[in-house]
Amino acid sequence: MAVGVLALQGSFNEHVAALRRLGVKGVEIRKPEQLQSVTSLIIPGGESTTMAKLAEYHNLFPALREFVKMGKPVWGTCAGLIFLANKATGQKSGGQELIGGLDCTVHRNFFGSQIQSFEAELPVPQIADKEGGPPTFRAVFIRAPAILEVGPEVVVLADIPVSSNKADDPNLALESTEGSTGSREKVIVAVKQGNLLATAFHPELTADTRWHSYFLKMVDEVGEGASSSICAVGGEFQKSRTDLPVYQ
Repeated sequence: MAVGVLALQGSFNEHVAALRRLGVKGVEIRKPEQLQSVTSLIIPGGESTTMAKLAEYHNLFPALREFVKMGKPVWGTCAGLIFLANKATGQKSGGQELIGGLDCTVHRNFFGSQIQSFEAELPVPQIADKEGGPPTFRAVFIRAPAILEVGPEVVVLADIPVSSNKADDPNLALESTEGSTGSREKVIVAVKQGNLLATAFHPELTADTRWHSYFLKMVDEVGEGASSSICAVGGEFQKSRTDLPVYQ
């Protein structure tokens, strides 16, 4: 099996390396015709405005939209999430072109600038159930977006509590949830809708390949000829730790 990785800018090399650890070849995609050689695609994190300009320069948007409409599995991480969203807020003047297909509204720089990058331990029950390993995932957020609203067909895979200043912002429509500590506000950071997977964080920057394995199983479920030998990550699983602050 070969998985396409959009290689215009950003962390495409890290995705290719993660796929290689699972015994899968990652094919770098830079031109529309190259999409014909793959049956699934990863859109990596990076600078979304720059990636959009390069995609427009190479006339990639029509081919990418057709790829999504054909039902082929596509996973967007960070900037890739923005690309897949039907609607994006918090954009620069003039905005940027989107691929669309994912029924959600994304806030482009919800968590702040580069220096406000952080790590957080996310409960991921559906990922742990399908891929094994711990019940949480150590997620790396770098100048990250967040999902503010989702449509009825979107399955939420992970969310995160937000800081008080975000919760008090009248321009943000945040979800409220009741827990053991009372009411709190949260935003969604990982979703699945049909053939589309999206994460606001960067699984490719960790040693935990469960999200990549989960995506490969989506390829198999869509019936695009994925190898049935791709197995869940079990006891050999490792977590990546760095000294970034955990978002409170």
